[in-house]
Amino acid sequence: MAFITANWNPLGETFYRKTELYDMTWNVRDGLRESLVAAAPYGGPIALLREPHRRSPSSRPQLEIYSASGTAIASFPWKSGPVIHLGWTVCDELLCIQEDGTVLVYDLFGSFKRHFSMGQEVVQSQVLEAKVFHSPYGTGVAIVTGSSRFTLATNIDDLKLRRLPEVPGLQGKPSCWVILTQDRQTKVLLSTGPELYILDNTSCTAVCPPGLSPQTCSIVHMCVSFSYRYLALFTDTGHLWTGFSNLQEKLSEVDTKKTTAPKHMLWCRRPQSQQPSVVLMWDRLLMVVGQCHDTVQFPVEDPCVLVGEMDGVRIISSASQEMLQEVPLVCQDIFKIASMAPGALLLEAHREYEKSSQKADEYLREIKEQSMLREAVRQCVEAAGHEYDPKTQKSLLRAASFGKCFLTDFSPDSFVQTCRELRVLNAVRESSVGLPLTHVQFKQMTLQVLIDRLVYRRFYPLAIEICHYLKIPDYQGVSRVLKHWASCKVQQKDLSDEAIARAVCVKVADSPGVSYSDIAAKAYECGRTELAIKLLDFEPRSGEQVPLLLKMKRSQLALSKAVESGDTDLVYTVVSYLKNEMNRGDFFMTLRNQPVALSLYRQFCKLQEQDTLRDLYNQDDDHQELANYYVSASYREKRLDARLSVLQSAVDEYNKSKNEFAAKATEDEMRLLRFQRKLDDEKGAGLLGLSLQATMEALLALGLYKQAEQLYRDFRVPDKRYWWLKLKSLAEKEEWDELEKFSKSKKSPIGYLAFVEVCMKYNNKYEAKKYVLKVTPEQKVKAHLAISDLEGAADAAIERRNDAEIGAVLAKCPTSDQLLMEKLNRARAAITKK
Repeated sequence: MAFITANWNPLGETFYRKTELYDMTWNVRDGLRESLVAAAPYGGPIALLREPHRRSPSSRPQLEIYSASGTAIASFPWKSGPVIHLGWTVCDELLCIQEDGTVLVYDLFGSFKRHFSMGQEVVQSQVLEAKVFHSPYGTGVAIVTGSSRFTLATNIDDLKLRRLPEVPGLQGKPSCWVILTQDRQTKVLLSTGPELYILDNTSCTAVCPPGLSPQTCSIVHMCVSFSYRYLALFTDTGHLWTGFSNLQEKLSEVDTKKTTAPKHMLWCRRPQSQQPSVVLMWDRLLMVVGQCHDTVQFPVEDPCVLVGEMDGVRIISSASQEMLQEVPLVCQDIFKIASMAPGALLLEAHREYEKSSQKADEYLREIKEQSMLREAVRQCVEAAGHEYDPKTQKSLLRAASFGKCFLTDFSPDSFVQTCRELRVLNAVRESSVGLPLTHVQFKQMTLQVLIDRLVYRRFYPLAIEICHYLKIPDYQGVSRVLKHWASCKVQQKDLSDEAIARAVCVKVADSPGVSYSDIAAKAYECGRTELAIKLLDFEPRSGEQVPLLLKMKRSQLALSKAVESGDTDLVYTVVSYLKNEMNRGDFFMTLRNQPVALSLYRQFCKLQEQDTLRDLYNQDDDHQELANYYVSASYREKRLDARLSVLQSAVDEYNKSKNEFAAKATEDEMRLLRFQRKLDDEKGAGLLGLSLQATMEALLALGLYKQAEQLYRDFRVPDKRYWWLKLKSLAEKEEWDELEKFSKSKKSPIGYLAFVEVCMKYNNKYEAKKYVLKVTPEQKVKAHLAISDLEGAADAAIERRNDAEIGAVLAKCPTSDQLLMEKLNRARAAITKK
């Protein structure tokens, strides 16, 4: 354990250690001294702009992007304006803030994404200083201009610029300033001479840190912690004041004995730490200052850059990278010299066990007597997560595994999870990958974000291996990786469309959650339309294929795909799009090649666009349908002349289609309309628009019998129909004399039983009896029953010797009429005997 604690440095009641992360693979030499440098937290990339103030067109500054291990990712000459500040977003996009207030956004590989401005007034006054900060709302940018005004953008993805109030007496830029995020507000804390101000949206408020040394003339440097909870102020007298960022409580004030302002100052604390500390760096010295008034000092040989992390500070030089952090309490308990913590005893017990020494039993017995074996296992597992060296991790995990063998009801979940997470962390910490995450950072970042970062850096095989190893569901893991891989693959200009399409199909296959249409859209954005079409052939969902094909102006193919899908809504969508995009002739010709689409469009036109329907029929020389269209259209005409004209067009089209019956029926309709108009003009009958039968009924109801007779003859109405119409009409009006006259006009084609029944319907038995005598023998019984003449019905049934009719009469006989019933029964018996 001694070699582990060799780099521990005591500070108050805790220890600080520097862990070497990488020997940097870059070659920057003194480049860190003469360059703008920005390193992203959570083991993020490093951007370096060499000699940013060089403005010669023939020799431009070079912008370089490296991984955290110093592996070159991108490099290109800077051709835009002078850069004031570099910073990284939460999504690892590089922000380059220029003097004129323009912010250029690049991706990790140096590709330009977009730009935005911090305000028009900045162009004149220029940016003096800028800061990129992260908050719960996203990535923000803050600037101070030559006119001593601050402008904030809290979230660059939803850009809303806020110009903060003026600061009294401020000339140029302040001595120092930081961004605070408090109470859902983003504020600026700044120092100008002896004054300290807080700027928010509406006000500029002077503040005074509690307990600040009275000898202080001005504050020359300040910084806030990673969580924005703590604030550190460095004064011109060399004192470092620390406290809460709300300036309500002081933690400590330490005399550093250094009166020059440090080049870098950052908070260094781990979560749940009881002693947050501040790291300050000068040209040759790195100092850690705690609340205990003690300091830890490290010599600095090369120019360095400090990167604040949530659980420490990364120190990047031209040769190496180290992590400075407070030693976690559990690691102190286990590795501290002469520690008697349960974890320390268990680790020692395992070492003795590996030596086959009896002391292993003694250590175990001591732990068990204190009932601390479970705690010992927990400590070893937790400490393994905090260690960077794989050998130390294995030593602690083996000790934990050894100890849990002596526990009867131990749940292995935390042990297994830590083992898996450490294997993932060790893989991404490799120099070739360059993500030096601690276990605490990994937990805060989440596995999903880690995989996203690997995918963003194009470490696809590693990302897929991690997804498989941790058994992440495909739609959350492998499928997302493959989708991103495919989107990058289609941008490779050195490969043919066929080769890329084949490679994507082999790799992606039918992976759940991967949409070929998304990949095809990316190919189309890159100008590879043919590749996009090939990729769309693999997309099983037509609803995803069609919109992109329309976007690519491949209308015919989109229509074919929509028809193949069998989705009528999709076909309507494409047809509507084509109608708006094409001229009328091309549109109709396109539909002619797709009968299904044409049929659906006709159905749509019948309901919504009647005029378009006529044009379709004309285009196809479909005389039959065109005639049908004219007939339907005639009903929409209010004027008779217009209606007759449209019907004449229908007759012409029916003749062209050799449909003689339809042509004759339409001509009859025209004759009827003219007849109706004539009677309307003469009699005011209101007949126009009625059918032939309704017209005849109306004429009979009005007593216009001659006109009804004329229609009957002119339109060859069947005799039976006409007799029924007149019979019902006369009975309704109770014109019994006219009815009798009508019945004698000639032999009734509907018989005379109908006359009996109609008279009885209107309760006129007297008239009904007149027609009973005329009824045929087959209908005599029914006629007598209709007028309730049971005697007559009985006589008629007996005369016809019909058993069924005798039974019908019997069913109507009342039980009181025994004589009639006996008469009928005797007749039935006689019929049966024969």
